Amino acid sequence: MAQTRVEYLGLGISAVVSKAHGFGTDALLLAYFAAPKRKDKVCDLGTGCGIIPLLWCRDGLAEKITAVDIQPAACEQVRAAIEACALESKLSIVEADLRELKGRLPMGVWDLVSINPPYKALNAGIKSRGEADLIARHEVFCSLADAAAAASGLLNFGGRFCLCHRPERLCEVFAAMRGAGIEPKRMRLVAQSPGKAPWLVLVEGRKGGKPGMKIEPELLINNEDGSYTEEMRAVLGSYRNN
Repeated sequence: MAQTRVEYLGLGISAVVSKAHGFGTDALLLAYFAAPKRKDKVCDLGTGCGIIPLLWCRDGLAEKITAVDIQPAACEQVRAAIEACALESKLSIVEADLRELKGRLPMGVWDLVSINPPYKALNAGIKSRGEADLIARHEVFCSLADAAAAASGLLNFGGRFCLCHRPERLCEVFAAMRGAGIEPKRMRLVAQSPGKAPWLVLVEGRKGGKPGMKIEPELLINNEDGSYTEEMRAVLGSYRNN
């Protein structure tokens, strides 16, 4: 395994992170936004170091969580975290291409599917140099349509699909969801501080849902004085005290 370090998340749960497979604020926000119910069966696609499932394990959410990633090194980090935190009965990792999950995972039975997808289209912007960064940041193995199709195949009727993305690609997010039979039902923009343009959007869709979407109040990370807002402190949870 490449050089790694242990990142303590609080309440006895840690992530094993590396330069190639770490996490950012967007993953913390998605975990908070998606928040599975305690008896939900959940699948996190493109899990990386497994930060989102690990946060849910820390907070006692979801009955059973399966994490999926195509990169062997990322899967190895998740396995190390599962073993270190004794999460074998709750969290499992599957090394697979999300475009080829049939036969690898049960179809049509999951209550929630989440993904923090690559934000850049395949031919957009400057390509990342390293293979891991390229896969994580550009739609090499996972376009928005791929992610929505994978989620649609996994979800039960009425199941939720949650993702985060850049606001400038919001129309593409909606189109991909609807193209896969998932109706956008809830949306929340995230801004760094009051008066700043949003830099992230959180979206929830429901498989087979009827039209009609709830627009939630903007989530602010910082107050005007630079301190965390009360809600952002809730997002950080136990992690903020480490």
